Amino acid sequence: MHLHYTPEQEKFRAEVRAWMEAHVPKEPLVTLECKEGFDQHVEWERTLASGNWGMVTWPEEYGGRGLDLIQWLIFEEEYFRAGGPNRANQNGIFLLGPTIMEFGTEDQKRRFLTPMAKGEVIWAQAWSEPGAGSDMAAISSKAVRDGDHYVITGQKTWSSRAAFADWGFGIFRTDPDSKRHKGLTFILFDLNTPGITRRPIRQLHGETGFAELFFDEVRVPVENCLAGEGEGWNVAMATAGFERGLMLRSPGRFQATAKRLVELYRAHEAEASPSAREAVVQAWGAAQAYAYNTYAVASKIMGGGKIGAEASLNKIFWSELDRSMHRTAMLLLGAHAELKRFGNGQINQWLEGYIFSLSGPIYAGSNEVQRNIVAERLLGLPRVGAG
Repeated sequence: MHLHYTPEQEKFRAEVRAWMEAHVPKEPLVTLECKEGFDQHVEWERTLASGNWGMVTWPEEYGGRGLDLIQWLIFEEEYFRAGGPNRANQNGIFLLGPTIMEFGTEDQKRRFLTPMAKGEVIWAQAWSEPGAGSDMAAISSKAVRDGDHYVITGQKTWSSRAAFADWGFGIFRTDPDSKRHKGLTFILFDLNTPGITRRPIRQLHGETGFAELFFDEVRVPVENCLAGEGEGWNVAMATAGFERGLMLRSPGRFQATAKRLVELYRAHEAEASPSAREAVVQAWGAAQAYAYNTYAVASKIMGGGKIGAEASLNKIFWSELDRSMHRTAMLLLGAHAELKRFGNGQINQWLEGYIFSLSGPIYAGSNEVQRNIVAERLLGLPRVGAG
């Protein structure tokens, strides 16, 4: 199967390629899971914004280029082909931004979208709680209305980017008598507001990109509520759809990883097992299949269609592909796999990627939950445990 592009699309690809080759850092940035690396990645976000590449599909009035999804896929392919760094503001541009586009007021769009696209404000995702992970309906953190403010009390955990980000978004229980999906409200908050305490969570590699957040009577303006009080579940499900669906993990990322994996195999071919060769070939084929499927989904959306349970299917596929590719890389590296840096001082990006890939089947809704959604909505089968 081959994709054929229009002359305009090929011209756009050439433009992106030339800019990336001129601007992508020649050496990998330090991991954004530490303060030094986070600052480097934020500076890269601002470099992207200087070329108006912060979020190319957004309207021009909100800091974008007004491009379509096929052009975005081309942009992503060239971005990762050039070795573009992971996006520090992925929670903002890929998750919250589209949510504000759909549910936000005009004032909220003006306030939040352009600074997001320019990398001026970096966002954390703050959904999970100690008793509410994939089951977000169990959220208990409270937001009590007091005039033109909410007073927030509670705790969030495994909040991505929260150790160093500027703002966060989450859902809170605004109706104390409500249960499960009812009575939740989607609220945006400045992480430097008095009463918020950040406690970084140290991960396997020793870095702290995630954090716990503690809210002690934190006052947040009511105008930071998205879509209205009590609408938090509906808004969060839309955000989760963006997270699981098209934009958070573009195929360009996995195609670039598959290419690097082929190169790694060639460098270690003499000692590699036949099963490793097979795993590399399967990874390359799976990355290509994901790309073709994503182009089909993008075309569907551009034609007026919507992503339904296919978002869950996408999430299962890319998270398990990511884990499989990095696991194969670790096997090929052998005794060197667990080194943070190789003998020449080069950062071991495979190790960092492997550690993060282990969380893939859990974040954005665990794959067990996503399989239930696929079974029920695409196949018409009962959920596991259903009577």
